Amino acid sequence: MAQLSSDQFAFGGQLLSVEAALSRVGAGLAPVAETEEVPLLEADGRILARDIVAPVSLPPFFNSAVDGYAVRFADLTPGAETRLAVGSRVAAGAVAAASRSAEAVRIFTGAPMPEGCDTVFMQEDVRVEGDAVVLPPGLAAGANCRPAGEDLPAGGLALAAGRLMAPETIALAAALGLTQITVRRRVRVAVFSTGNEIVSPGTPLGPAQLYDSNRFMLQALLRRLGVAVTDLGILGDDRTVIAAALRAAAADHDLILTSGGVSTGEEDHVKTAVEAVGSLTFWRLAIKPGRPVAMGVIPSERPGQAAAFIGLPGNPVAVFVTFAHVVRPFLAVLAGGTPAAPMALPVRAAFPYRKKAGRREYVRVALRRGGDGMMEAVKHPRDGAGVITSLTETDGLIELPEPVERVAAGDTVAFLAYGLLR
Repeated sequence: MAQLSSDQFAFGGQLLSVEAALSRVGAGLAPVAETEEVPLLEADGRILARDIVAPVSLPPFFNSAVDGYAVRFADLTPGAETRLAVGSRVAAGAVAAASRSAEAVRIFTGAPMPEGCDTVFMQEDVRVEGDAVVLPPGLAAGANCRPAGEDLPAGGLALAAGRLMAPETIALAAALGLTQITVRRRVRVAVFSTGNEIVSPGTPLGPAQLYDSNRFMLQALLRRLGVAVTDLGILGDDRTVIAAALRAAAADHDLILTSGGVSTGEEDHVKTAVEAVGSLTFWRLAIKPGRPVAMGVIPSERPGQAAAFIGLPGNPVAVFVTFAHVVRPFLAVLAGGTPAAPMALPVRAAFPYRKKAGRREYVRVALRRGGDGMMEAVKHPRDGAGVITSLTETDGLIELPEPVERVAAGDTVAFLAYGLLR
C-alpha cells in the first residue's frame, strides 16, 4: 500500500489555490512500491519501474538511409561530375563486401555500408550509363548515411524509471530487443457515489431520484489512466454506513475516490464519516466549478497500511474539472510517475466574461475558425455545474487564472482540450 502522512495534507486556510493544492499532492505520498515484469505490449500505459539501458546501439551498424549508390567521398571529383563503375550490390539484411577504390556500390535503404564507403547518393540524383553511374557534384561527405549508435549508443540510458510507457516508448524498447518490461503495479482505486437521491442505471427511478453518472464517468477516466478500479456502488446518506465502507475499502486499495457529500450541509455525511475513521483535510479549492474537494487518509485494518481519500463534488462538471486538476496529478505521483500540467493553447475568445479575482475558473467552450482563420472559443450557453451536455457539446475548457476579472471578446485565452484532461 502507499505510504501516506496525514500531516503533509494539513491546511487550515480559507481557500486553497490550484497551484497550492498541486504542490501538496505529492508531499506526503510515496508511490506504490511493488513491481512486476510484464510482456512488452502489456507495458503500454504503465509506469516504468527501472531504468532501461540500451543493450545494443541503435542502429547497430553503419547503414544507408536511402536507395542509391555508396561511394568513397575521396573518389569524387570536386566541383564536377564523377563517373564510377558500379561494382557489387547490397540489399537490406545482406552482408556487404568491402568496396574497391573508384567504384560505386548499388545499395538499398537499411543495408550495411560496405567497408570503405562513407557517402550515399540518392538514386534519383544520379545518371546510370550502362555499368557505370554518373554522380553530380555538391554532395557533402557522409550524406544519406546512418552511423551506428546515431539514435542511441549501447550502454546509453534509453528510458528512465518513472516514464509512462506509451506506443513510442514500446517501439524503442522493441528496437532494443526487449520482450519484458519491469513496471510498477497498477494503482488500486475504489470508487463510490453517495446520496439517497441517486440510483444506478437500469434501476427504476423514484419520484425524486436521478441516475448516477459520476461513478461511471470516474471509472472511465480512471481506466484511461491504467489503474485497477473497484466499483463500490452507491452509498446512502448514512455516516455509519459510509464510514464502514471507507474502512473496508482501505484494506486493499491505494485510493478511495467518492463523489457527493463533501460539502458542509446537514445531509453531507462523507466529511464526518472520514473524520470518524481517519483524518481529513477539507480542501476548499479556489476553483469554479468544483470548490468542495476533500482529501485525507483512511487507515486500514491491516497495521501500518492506509489509503488516500479524495472526495469530489456532486455535480458532474465539477467532478470532471476537479478530477483533471487534482486526481490526475495525485495518481501520477502515486503510480510512480511525474505529474505534468496539460499544455494550454492560445485561442481567441468569442465571448465576454466576468469572474471574481482570486479564483480560477474553467469555462466550457466549443472551437470554431474565425473569418481570418484564427481559432475562436465559443462559450456554451448553459454553464451550470450539473449540465452534462455542456461537456458533450464542447471541445474543452478555457482556463482563467486567479488575477483575471474580465475577458473581452477578441482577447487571447488559454484553451485546454478535453483530450488533455482525461
